[in-house]
Amino acid sequence: MMAEQVDRGRSVLLAGTGINLALGVLYTWSIFKEAIRQSIETGGRGSFGWDLATLNDPYAVCCLVFACAMILAGKCQDVLGPRWTAMTGGLLVGLGFIWVSGTTSYLQWILGFGVVAGTGIAFGYSSATPAALKWFAPTLTGRIAGIVVSGFGLASVYIAPLATYLLGRWGLRNSMLFFGAAFLVVVGILSFFLVNPPHGYVPKGFVERRAQEGPNAQLRAAFHEASLRPMEMLRTSSFWLLWVLYFIGAGAGLMVIGNVAGMAKKSMGSNAFLAVAILAIGNAAGRIVAGMMSDRLGRRNTLAAMFFLQALLMFAAIPVTNATGGGALLVVLLATFIGFNYGANLALFPSFSKDLYGMKSFGINYGLLFTSWGVGGFIMSRVSQSLLSQTGSFSASFIVAGVLLFTGTAGSFLIRGEKEQIRERAARLLAAQTARP
Repeated sequence: MMAEQVDRGRSVLLAGTGINLALGVLYTWSIFKEAIRQSIETGGRGSFGWDLATLNDPYAVCCLVFACAMILAGKCQDVLGPRWTAMTGGLLVGLGFIWVSGTTSYLQWILGFGVVAGTGIAFGYSSATPAALKWFAPTLTGRIAGIVVSGFGLASVYIAPLATYLLGRWGLRNSMLFFGAAFLVVVGILSFFLVNPPHGYVPKGFVERRAQEGPNAQLRAAFHEASLRPMEMLRTSSFWLLWVLYFIGAGAGLMVIGNVAGMAKKSMGSNAFLAVAILAIGNAAGRIVAGMMSDRLGRRNTLAAMFFLQALLMFAAIPVTNATGGGALLVVLLATFIGFNYGANLALFPSFSKDLYGMKSFGINYGLLFTSWGVGGFIMSRVSQSLLSQTGSFSASFIVAGVLLFTGTAGSFLIRGEKEQIRERAARLLAAQTARP
């Protein structure tokens, strides 16, 4: 029986990761944006007639809608379960892409890609992580969350070259139609594997292993019993601090991700899509590594380290992206490490949410926290595109992001929630006992 439950937990983990591998098409926006830009500059019948300053708008709206819809999607996940929530997500993403495949209208791209697909991504994304976390021990929270969300970050590894190939062979409209149909089918199939554990299920792990170890049992019990409802969570200062920090970390990363193909084009030409794909590898790796690090070193310490490194990278990006020739290797390395640090946010903040506010209302609680991701992506991508159109350079955007990230580094040390302190003490105990011969 236990072996069957372990296998079921692994299948849920793999299905959730697979769903995110499809929905991570959002991070390939810069490829589609370059195709739209070329259409605007070429002109002619059937071309896009947008203002260049609005190129990031469908992406920015998608980020915002994705985040806001996470509240409703999280509630659906908590009430209806992950399967139906994921199926709804796959249907909406597919319909959104199919819609925009037949139009060059700015408004319809905002509605189709931004609103419909953005809502679908929220429903699919919100169903994957909670279901997986429920099958594994609390001491594996960071690792499991990191693995599931790594699929979303890793998606560009295959979608970026595939999109580049399809755009060159079929054009933008047929490429969007292909992706829409594919996501509808793939997410629909994988959703059948998403199930919650049976009632009363308790994963084998640290809680049980330490049950008879005196103070350790009391420590883990206090951590394990954390359970706040949405309104209770909203009344805590830790939630609003986490919201601001998530806004900073997500906004800075999404600003780069939404423009990376354009940044790389100067030094990499037609191979700029490789920077998008390699950034995705860093993005996925950051989620897994940061999740594992936070299980041992603490969420707060890991977040502060990632913010600090990301701030340094933003300032390092200024001379690299302004170089007139060469520098392809530096652009790739820069994209990889920025993606790595950005990806860390997507493992750390759901782990913070579970630690501090529990699993009972995890879907809607994390959905409320996730609104900061969307607001950050919306504002920073709009600001970045506006500054680029005014100055012709990404330098001002990197400066703004770097300053915000240094501020976030200091703010990370202000997270003083009781459950986070308990989690850190428990992690130190586990590390010390694991190191014993």
